[in-house]
Amino acid sequence: MLPNILVVDDDHYTRTLLEHLLARTAKVWLAADGAEARRLFAAEDFNLVLMDQCLPGDDGIALAREFRAQRPQLVVILITGFADVRVAVAAVREGLFDYQTKPFDDLEALEAVIGKALELDRAYREIDGLRMKLGADQGLPTVVGHAPAMKRLLAQARQVAGLDTTVLLEGESGTGKDVIARLIHAWSGRSAKPFMEVNCGGLTESLLESLLFGYEKGAFTGAAQATPGYFEKAHDGTLFLDEIADMSPKLQSSLLHVLQDHQFTRVGSTQPRKTDFRLICATNRPLAGEVEAGRFREDLFYRINVVALHLPPLRARHSDILPLATHFLEHFSAKFGKQCGPLTPAAVQMLESGPWPGNVRQLKHCVERVVALHPGGVIDAVHFSPLCEATEAPQASSLQTVAATSYQDARADFEREYLRQVLATANGNVSEAARISGIPRQNLYVRMKRWGFVTE
Repeated sequence: MLPNILVVDDDHYTRTLLEHLLARTAKVWLAADGAEARRLFAAEDFNLVLMDQCLPGDDGIALAREFRAQRPQLVVILITGFADVRVAVAAVREGLFDYQTKPFDDLEALEAVIGKALELDRAYREIDGLRMKLGADQGLPTVVGHAPAMKRLLAQARQVAGLDTTVLLEGESGTGKDVIARLIHAWSGRSAKPFMEVNCGGLTESLLESLLFGYEKGAFTGAAQATPGYFEKAHDGTLFLDEIADMSPKLQSSLLHVLQDHQFTRVGSTQPRKTDFRLICATNRPLAGEVEAGRFREDLFYRINVVALHLPPLRARHSDILPLATHFLEHFSAKFGKQCGPLTPAAVQMLESGPWPGNVRQLKHCVERVVALHPGGVIDAVHFSPLCEATEAPQASSLQTVAATSYQDARADFEREYLRQVLATANGNVSEAARISGIPRQNLYVRMKRWGFVTE
């Protein structure tokens, strides 16, 4: 369906030019004054309004404010015959998407700005559609994405959700494997039962074993009472093992026996217990390569690799960057009690040009930090600049320095610097740092002690 664009301008030549320019890609509505614009706006749902600054009996900025009071997410481009910085400032303060000076010297540039404006409108409408869907079906996690790769993934996830078989999710860190796992559970016949999630990365073998199997009173120092494990808690539901490639060989063997026999024994007990859960596993490293390297059991790999779904990195779903950023912007604005936005064309361009090696998680945290530090109002590229510098590729000199360092030293340097930056972002709050990094709080505290960030 073609988008609806309202052109409000008292100049016949400008209206005709814009009508011809946009006729092939949009349905164009024309108004020569404020009265006609109000009549059309009340009758139609417009994706974009091109508003002249000076109208007979009306001020374009005031009229745009009036329209946006009725539809806060309305995207407006101001048209002005005066290249005055005060007009630009006024437009920005009103939250208008952009302003263009006439006569138009570069029609291709104008078309590009209009295209970006329509892209922002699509992002707003997609988020609204998700809210309506969530309102009708509470419990489903929010998945923002209309890129072809994401559409295929969601179709596959829905197809396997009802099959009650083991699913392996593969993809880079930060692509949202946990969200897809929850979605599969929500779509399955086990949705009314528990969804238990365990991150196998960063946990010691003994801690992960006690979390999965549970333990009896007195099984080890500190075991003051019998405690069920996740194998037990996930009975009739779904167990999600994130970063399963980090599981120790011993626990890989134990997990294989549980999957084969559908029973387990608590730590410190000899009494086997029955369990019936659906297993979903995730890894940011291809398990086939881990098997070839001898770090993952081949028989367990074949047992869990029944249905494999690959999550695309954010760079492979470029068209989802703006909808995701818009979603996070609205989410954190509401969370922090602020009114931040909209994004300017320069901000959109910066976000869409970034490589985002940390994928959706990195984009989410970047938007969260911007909203947290921003007093409110329009968000421009300058607000993202300090935060997006880290997404740039390493320079050749940096790579040469790393190449001259041992792997263990390079890894240690990275971990120390990463923890320093995460703690700085979290203002020293360990729980917040654990949430940002995705590292369990207890394990994060151990790493902090290792590098001297805490002394107790």
